Amino acid sequence: MHRSSYLVLLPTVAALFCAQNTAQAAEPAKTETPEQFEARLAPWRAARFGMFIHWGPVSLKGTEIGWSRGSQVPIEEYDNLYKKFNPVKFNADAWVSVAKAAGMKYVVLTTKHHDGFCLWDTKQTDHNIMNTPFHRDVTKELAVACRKQGLAFGTYYSTCDWRHPDFPLTSPGGSVKRATSNLDRYTDYLKAQTTELVKNYGPLFTLWFDVPQEFNAVRGQGVIDLLRTLQPNLVINNRTGAAGDYDTPEQTIGGFQMNRPWETCMTICDQWAWKPNDNMKSLQQCVSTLLSTIGGDGNLLFNVGPSPDGEIEGRQVERLKEMGAWATKHGASIYGTRGGPYKPGDWGVATRSDKRITLFVMNWPSDGHLILPALPAKIISATTVSGAAVKVENGPEHLAVIAPPEAARDAIATAIILTIDTPAMSLAPLTVNKMAGGRLAMASATASNTFESKAEYGADKAIDGDAGTRWATDSGLKEVWLAVDLGVEQLVAKAQVDEGSWDRVRRYEIQVKVGDQWKSVIAGKKIDTKPIPFPAPVKGREFRLMILEASESPTIHEFALYR
Repeated sequence: MHRSSYLVLLPTVAALFCAQNTAQAAEPAKTETPEQFEARLAPWRAARFGMFIHWGPVSLKGTEIGWSRGSQVPIEEYDNLYKKFNPVKFNADAWVSVAKAAGMKYVVLTTKHHDGFCLWDTKQTDHNIMNTPFHRDVTKELAVACRKQGLAFGTYYSTCDWRHPDFPLTSPGGSVKRATSNLDRYTDYLKAQTTELVKNYGPLFTLWFDVPQEFNAVRGQGVIDLLRTLQPNLVINNRTGAAGDYDTPEQTIGGFQMNRPWETCMTICDQWAWKPNDNMKSLQQCVSTLLSTIGGDGNLLFNVGPSPDGEIEGRQVERLKEMGAWATKHGASIYGTRGGPYKPGDWGVATRSDKRITLFVMNWPSDGHLILPALPAKIISATTVSGAAVKVENGPEHLAVIAPPEAARDAIATAIILTIDTPAMSLAPLTVNKMAGGRLAMASATASNTFESKAEYGADKAIDGDAGTRWATDSGLKEVWLAVDLGVEQLVAKAQVDEGSWDRVRRYEIQVKVGDQWKSVIAGKKIDTKPIPFPAPVKGREFRLMILEASESPTIHEFALYR
């Protein structure tokens, strides 16, 4: 589409939002109390598990949505894919049935990605689903199907638009600056489109923005304020340019965080949009991701990319149904819960609600005795999910959980349900540190990469003695390093690495810095939490964990050195 196909509609849009902006100035957004905020976010928190759907004409190419425009696929070809897009097997009820069978409680559809194509009957541009051979409003059909089957419906909307002539950046990847642009006019366009989504397809469970780029906090907050006048209880994420209601770690699981809501968005395969023969996560990876997320007090938005004909791949459907069977069995310990009081660690995670705590034990110690910090409450009962009694000993310093017989354990995570005599949410978070005692003090840590440059995933989190925090890296990285400084030269005889439940490292070296060079001390493949003895003690001040190969972006909870 040429520039004029947008501009012909803009005078009406500008007039509409001029009036709305005037009304906004007269009636500024009201500030919520913490209690009002928690009440508004409560249904979203309680849902815990949702389906993300990335889909559009790009599925015809099998490349990544938005990002492949102008890189893998020439811009002109990419922008004209919609003319061939005819997903005749699309069935909204079938999609929602899959989400429901997976144990998901809400669905979020990418109504417009960075490529500007719209999956609804928008009046702001003709670059939309109604001008494809398919000529059906899939957003409307999906919203109706969700409500019919009892799932909540939300929409994704890309803040940036690399096709729109008024957005300052364009493809590939938003890296090219346009010669001319008009961000104010684009903002009116964005407001007009999101108004359509709220008014015509709402009420929405959430409006999920993405990649603000040129939008700052003031501009982003203006968008949020407008949308809240249309739907006061609308839950909005942190990607308008403003803080919004919740954080969104991407392709990685957030750390334990109870002071602000968060939601991990992650793909069931490698790519967001459909890709032929894409690598798919195992059932254990899928369920562990869900548990690690809710154990950290977050939601999981798990993505599928339907194929060009409109169906979700059969193998993905089967995996999601397997997830659903597992989640349904443990539903009382998943939905409507909060994370904690034990922070996630290599042992597993915990959830809580009312006077109930569930320990999801993913890794039992070899002696079958799981040792956790003492629980500051009286334990009334301890059972497996099937009701079988479990032996626990809650002493002054430690809680010992004795593993049930092998036949009573779950292959992915054994749920131990503790009934206590006090509200579980009244208990302060407890750190579970399974690293060996006597570790050497470290002065500092640095890394080759930190997830989204966020401090909460910095290198220092791998040396803080807290298994509930971690160093994490950006999606797609397979080779990274973490270096530590002991402050002075010391003799080191062994190392220990806690990867938690991630199991991503496939090949690594531990190195020592000699002069200006790094020299290998020991190499290995799969990491576990057992100490790694060096062939001989090594004297040095700076050591490095060099991850040479990983299945996905590495994340390390703790890296320790010992004499």
